[in-house]
Amino acid sequence: MSDPLGIISNIQRASPALGGGGAPKGAPGDFREELLRQIGEVNKLQEDATVAAEDVLTGRRNDVEGVMLATRKADSAFRLLLAVRNKVMDAYDEVKQMRV
Repeated sequence: MSDPLGIISNIQRASPALGGGGAPKGAPGDFREELLRQIGEVNKLQEDATVAAEDVLTGRRNDVEGVMLATRKADSAFRLLLAVRNKVMDAYDEVKQMRV
């Protein structure tokens, strides 16, 4: 799967275990902010794909290949975001089951 939003490369830059510099100390909410930014980016890609498809249907655009690429990119981005969400939910379930 490709990385249309750059999530994987951002994680590699930020993670010391993966050779990155790490997040600056005292920066709470970075994960939340990054996740919200990525959700917004996926939403924008989906809106762009919808507008492109509508433009083809109304005749304002004849670039079918571009529409297909925009749709595929939006789909890949959504699938990647969904996979991240599923991993977060799995991690939450594991933490919830831990005994203290």
